[in-house]
Order: sequence, then C-alpha cells, then structure tokens
Amino acid sequence: MENYEKELLVHMVVAPYLQKATALRGIKRYVGGNQFRHALMTFAILIDYHYVDPVLLKASVIHDLFEDAKCVSYDEIKTIDSDGEKVLSLVLEVTRKKTESKDEFLQRILVDGSQLAKVLKCADRISNLTDLHPDIFDKEFIKNYINETKKWVVPMAIQVNKDMLFELEDLIKRRETNMKFSSSIWPLHRKNDG
Repeated sequence: MENYEKELLVHMVVAPYLQKATALRGIKRYVGGNQFRHALMTFAILIDYHYVDPVLLKASVIHDLFEDAKCVSYDEIKTIDSDGEKVLSLVLEVTRKKTESKDEFLQRILVDGSQLAKVLKCADRISNLTDLHPDIFDKEFIKNYINETKKWVVPMAIQVNKDMLFELEDLIKRRETNMKFSSSIWPLHRKNDG
C-alpha cells in the first residue's frame, strides 16, 4: 500500500457500514462461512487493487445487504454519513431487482453501470470464483457460473481494470482445468485482439 493510499484510508470512516453489514452474519454461504465474510473479502480485494475511493469501499461491505438481509432500510444507509446517498446509489446499482433475470442484471451493469459498479462487480465475482470449488459445487453449476462470468463480468473487467481481468481469467482457467471442460463462448474479448 502506498503512503497516499494509507492517508486516504486513515480518514475514511467505515465502521458504521461494517455495523450494518453484520446483518449478513446470519446468511450462510454454500461454501461455508457467511455473507459478512464475503463482504469483507470483496473489500479486501478492492484494497489489494489499490482502490481507496470511500464510496466504493463503503459500498463493498454492504453490497449484498438488500438482496440477502431485509432488516436495513435505504434511509438508514442514506443517513450514515456524508457519503450515504452515494453509497446507497452504488449498492442499488449492483443489487439485482426482483424483476430481473441474472443475465438482465449483469447486462444492465455491463451496459449502463457506472465505472464504480463495474469495479465492485468484478471484485465481488473474484471473491465468488475463489470460493467456487468442485468438491462443493456440482459440475453443471460451475460450468454455468464460469460461462456467465465470461459473458458478462470479463467484459466489465476489460473496461475497468486489466489486472482484475488477469485474475478473473486465471480463476476461470484454474476452475476449468479442475473441471476438465471448456466453453464454446470463451474467449469473447480475444476475437478482436489481432
């Protein structure tokens, strides 16, 4: 971490968002653990990639709050601090609407999402792919999840962060190698590379 990043983080108050995120402790993950730990992992991934934007980092710790925990209101987030409204807006950008299919949701972020929404979705997907193990998930689920990542999230990474793209590709390759299958839609982003 660079000194200027540390200085920006020193002045960022994230504790009230972490407190709201503790509502995710009771939401179990299929791989074990809970959604609160997943939120912290997403936060850590962003820090690892040198993101220090306070709105992005605060949103990362509550990015699944409205999908998974129903005990926190929009108004509670809006009024946490001076970033509250922007944090809520970003969280809602990466929250799947009840009327959206998974493809519609991811397409919305890819096509209409802000830069921060795409970065957050990439970090979220890196965390999820890290937890995607063939001894826990069935082969068809893994194959579909990888194809979904290639179709929607890899193009987001191409737009926002080449290092995240590299990690996503590496995770995909490792999961495919473990599953011993390949996909016909891969690699979408390589077709125009000359």
